[in-house]
Amino acid sequence: MEHLLEIIYLIASLTFIIGLKRLGNPQTARRGNSIAAIGMGIAIAGTLLIYKPGHSGPVDPMIYVLILIAITIGTITGWITAKKVKMTAMPELVSMFNGMGGACAALIGLIEFPHNSGDPQSVAFIVAGMVIGSVSFSGSMIAWAKLNGTMNKAIRLPRYNILNTAIMAAIIFAAIYLVVAKVQDPVFLYILFGAAILYGILFVIPIGGADMPVVISLLNSFTGLAAAFGGFLYGNMVMLTGGILVGSAGTILTLAMCKAMNRPLKNVIFGAFGETAEGGSEITGSIKEMSVTDAAVLMNYSRSVVIVPGYGLAVAQAQHVIHELEQLLESKGVQVKYAVHPVAGRMPGHMNVLLAESNVDYDKLVEMDDINPEFKNTDVVLVVGANDVVNPAAHNDPSSPIFGMPILDVELAKHVIVNKRSMKPGYAGIENELFFHDNTSMLFGDAKAALTKLVSELKGL
Repeated sequence: MEHLLEIIYLIASLTFIIGLKRLGNPQTARRGNSIAAIGMGIAIAGTLLIYKPGHSGPVDPMIYVLILIAITIGTITGWITAKKVKMTAMPELVSMFNGMGGACAALIGLIEFPHNSGDPQSVAFIVAGMVIGSVSFSGSMIAWAKLNGTMNKAIRLPRYNILNTAIMAAIIFAAIYLVVAKVQDPVFLYILFGAAILYGILFVIPIGGADMPVVISLLNSFTGLAAAFGGFLYGNMVMLTGGILVGSAGTILTLAMCKAMNRPLKNVIFGAFGETAEGGSEITGSIKEMSVTDAAVLMNYSRSVVIVPGYGLAVAQAQHVIHELEQLLESKGVQVKYAVHPVAGRMPGHMNVLLAESNVDYDKLVEMDDINPEFKNTDVVLVVGANDVVNPAAHNDPSSPIFGMPILDVELAKHVIVNKRSMKPGYAGIENELFFHDNTSMLFGDAKAALTKLVSELKGL
């Protein structure tokens, strides 16, 4: 029985690793999530039933009652929220939940500081977890506000890069001083806490909407890192393992997102890409509008069709209709694939999750590097609600804010059909050259309504 809790923590840690591995594939992601959740449940149960506090004397039973009440409230709230959330609201939900994790790490630091102020090593873990958790919390709340439309415009203070860098340097210096000088006054810690909250706000406020997938990944890694410091503080292996897994996975994903956008991480952190329509050459030419009937005829007699999903597909909740369209085309002998850009949507993997929800075969989802060579031999590309990830200005216009960003080369296809509600620019706030190409036709309207009509027309052919 002496090492039973350690064995339980080891089992829980293994479930985290297995769960994370299975999350890498939509076909196994749900089971992987369940495995990791079971492991967390085992770790919590083991802690409550077996863990022995360091102080002498019995533990007040009321503490267990309060813990169980908190767990119950959190479980019910999380369950109901996750069941009711729409796919369009998933990015802000991820930001909200991530922010709560950062807040927990910050609160642990504030609570534990008075009990460990004489131990420099423990204080170092406390301060690191508190600062990083605070930045993650406030930054995630700003990201949540940006994603759900509460904060529509960027707020840029004069010389905000210098200001943010100065605050960050001051926080680092103060944190080191607090540890080295063995400061025991908690007021100093609360001042540091406030500065970290402020930095998290100023850190995310100027970042544009087009960079949100990168920001979410980065903040997620912060939360994992803060949790890992909590594991160091308590000597808790399951906290340490979970935090390291989240932190490392978030960091790897952040770098992958930056690579997909051809943007160094420092440009995302210190830049303001994606929030204004300024920049880029003036586009001349006219657009061609296509009827649903013409689109149905064109796709019906095609040999190959590539579907490019974007945020507009999620807004319209049209993932099930697009799957029906895919099945209908295949029944007519048309080869159908999906081209998914790494940063399509509002969070990493947004489109993959959306299509998996409608039971689209994962093998039909082709990554950008693999699908790009195929576009020149593709008869029809159907772009549904995507914008910036198919904008040729990334290749052609050095003055464009997205110049150099890897995109889906849909303009190389024989015919391109773009479904959008209007000619309004995408999340990067710039005009799309693709819409004015000779081989591009616009199919205006809500994605779900337009695709439903398209399916109906195809059934009649």
